[in-house]
Amino acid sequence: MIKRSRCAAGHKALFSEQWGGLPAKDFLSKLDPKLGELRDRLYNKSYTIETQAGTLTKQWAQKLGLPGGIPVAVGAFDAHLGAVGSGIAPGKLIKIIGTSTCDMLVSESSRELADIPGICGIVDGSILPGYFGLEAGQSAVGDIFNWFVNHMQAGGKTAGSHEALTEKAAKLKPGQSGLLALDWNNGNRTILVDQRLTGLLVGQTLHTRPEEIYRALIEATAFGALTIINRFEEYGVKVSEIINCGGIAEKNPLLMQIYADVTGREMKISRSAQSCALGACIAGAVVAGKKAGGYDNFADAQAAMCGIKDVTYQPAPENHSLYQKLYALYKQLHDAFGLSNWSGKLANVMKELLDIKDSA
Repeated sequence: MIKRSRCAAGHKALFSEQWGGLPAKDFLSKLDPKLGELRDRLYNKSYTIETQAGTLTKQWAQKLGLPGGIPVAVGAFDAHLGAVGSGIAPGKLIKIIGTSTCDMLVSESSRELADIPGICGIVDGSILPGYFGLEAGQSAVGDIFNWFVNHMQAGGKTAGSHEALTEKAAKLKPGQSGLLALDWNNGNRTILVDQRLTGLLVGQTLHTRPEEIYRALIEATAFGALTIINRFEEYGVKVSEIINCGGIAEKNPLLMQIYADVTGREMKISRSAQSCALGACIAGAVVAGKKAGGYDNFADAQAAMCGIKDVTYQPAPENHSLYQKLYALYKQLHDAFGLSNWSGKLANVMKELLDIKDSA
């Protein structure tokens, strides 16, 4: 029997045990008659990663150099297992930062949880068994920086590389460029959930330099990250710790420091450079159980196998104060271009950016 993954079923196929599995046939038929026809051939049960899907075949055991017949856990998406491998628990926000981001939290299934607007994925058991898995994210982060370097920057491969731009951008103070950007170059995933939104850069002059734009783009993704954190906490899901993983978190200290300064929170990095693979190992160890050399639950397995790197990033109070002013202007742009019912004014934005620039 094929055991369907709760993670995949819940986040991608609208599966919920509360309404008996997948959406009803008549509902799917209203979307498209062919979906309604498909419903009869689909499943009504799904399984979390604490469930054994089967055992390792002899053929794969030989390829992998592992003992045949060992338990294999039901699978999950890479990012969700990355959260497990980064030590996710209530209050711990796991940010996987790469070309885009995936931001994940868990909340006990036994507690009442609000339907948080703009959070696309809330699935019971999708990350850790016994917890709601909450998934948010940004449609582009590293892709925005790559877009600028590959298509927009001046100075050739050397002067306009990520490394060169980062080095110059690190010498700038918050607000010194007079620039402010929206991080929607690939639409907005959270909290506006609108793929037809686009990027924006405000405050350019004839004196604007490539490294200033590069830093403004990093700052924009940090403001987007803060918007996600604020939405979670607005609806009662507290963020007490932030653990980052992924290629950018591992390789870009400037970005990590800007994220700390913008959010006013310490930025930690998962100890494992392969947190998704580690999460899969943890699931395998739990389904094997303590008697077989594994663990009886995820908390014990994570305590033994997860950790953070020695280097963390603390927010600088002066920088955080300046970013609070910039974030207020970001929110103005965010709401003006992202909310259909917005009725405010934007005439202050450019002039306030210049005021901040003059005082930086």
